[in-house]
Amino acid sequence: MNEREWVKTIIKDIEESLKSFNPNLRVTDGLRLPYASEILNYVGNEPEQHNFIGYETDILIFEQLDDKRWKPRIIVETKINSVTTHDAITYSQKAQTHKNVHPYLRYGILIGNRKDYPLPGRLFRHGQHFDFMLSWKSFEGVKSEWDILIEILKSEYEASLTLDEIIFNSRSRDRQKFTSLHRPLKLKK
Repeated sequence: MNEREWVKTIIKDIEESLKSFNPNLRVTDGLRLPYASEILNYVGNEPEQHNFIGYETDILIFEQLDDKRWKPRIIVETKINSVTTHDAITYSQKAQTHKNVHPYLRYGILIGNRKDYPLPGRLFRHGQHFDFMLSWKSFEGVKSEWDILIEILKSEYEASLTLDEIIFNSRSRDRQKFTSLHRPLKLKK
């Protein structure tokens, strides 16, 4: 089984698990999401033409806001069997570039069919822009692996909402006001 085939086997289950949490969440694969916008020219002080450059996402979880509008919330990169140092660096950089355009976006990686191998150290060393990392022993994922994935995705959705609020309502008098930020390191064996 290749990576695309594997993703197709799991996205429906992810969406079903998340729908009970929030019926407006959708899951898709292969969608191009912009990571940069080049301005080609201006009329006065206003951009006239834009060129959006995008990366294809492995798994995109987005929130359907109404009939036409949607907002990306979480991207999950996928790999099978192993992850090279090049993969870790490349995907972490993709995470950063996506977050430049979508600052509320959460970004992670799921590695399938790892057998008894844990997350590789190179991901910790080079994956500084990942918000989460998971490793499954097989392609299917056992119940505990699925439970952890869904728990993390729910938590990351909530984090996306909070970041969205903080970033885009920062000047509102009625905004939530925070006095601290702490990003804990949570690991599971």
